[in-house]
Amino acid sequence: MNDKPEEREEKRNEGLTTSALADAGQTEARSNVPPAGAATAEEQPAQLFSPDDTRTFRSRWDEIQVGFVDEPRRCVEQADNLVAMAIKRLAEGFAEERAKLEGQWDRGDNVSTEDLRIALRRYRSFFNRLLSM
Repeated sequence: MNDKPEEREEKRNEGLTTSALADAGQTEARSNVPPAGAATAEEQPAQLFSPDDTRTFRSRWDEIQVGFVDEPRRCVEQADNLVAMAIKRLAEGFAEERAKLEGQWDRGDNVSTEDLRIALRRYRSFFNRLLSM
């Protein structure tokens, strides 16, 4: 199997829907998604996805949107799948970041106040973005 990583991820997420994510009640944990939100004057919103993830999601969206005229129902299903994948990736990012912090705590390492401040800032940023929609 010589699939590209993006193709493997797409196959793994085939059939994923926002409804399925909501029904699951929880998502898999493993991500480093920096939360974003309403920024103060001196604070920019944290990026939610890596540049590669952002490019991949935007490219998929463009493909979906182009196909709408010919297959509107299929495109809406694909859009739902893409949104579900983005939500899943977002949850994985937060879980990965939290796991790193918890790993340090479990080893008895001190996590710097600065690391915790950055983590809390990402959560605040993301939370404010959610509420502003």
